[in-house]
Amino acid sequence: MPKAALNERLKWQPTCTLGMETCPGAHFLARALVAQRQEVKLMPAKYVRPFVTSNTNDYVDAETIAEAVQRPTTRFVPIKNEAQLDIQVLSRVRDR
Repeated sequence: MPKAALNERLKWQPTCTLGMETCPGAHFLARALVAQRQEVKLMPAKYVRPFVTSNTNDYVDAETIAEAVQRPTTRFVPIKNEAQLDIQVLSRVRDR
């Protein structure tokens, strides 16, 4: 689903908790969703992986993330702004 379609769909939804695995675009999307008053929880893939029950596809991945986001022991990643992501990129480039 394109970002614009997702934003339009969630604009009229009541506030809810949205769980996502961290990926290159997750912080951008999370900031857009927080601007729409949604609660976004980002989690590293290594904390989602233990809940995988079968072969991976979009439906199973969504089910797995939903299970992980409800667990009280799951660790979440704070949503980074653009400046924080730029600094992270620079430090990774220097490490290489």
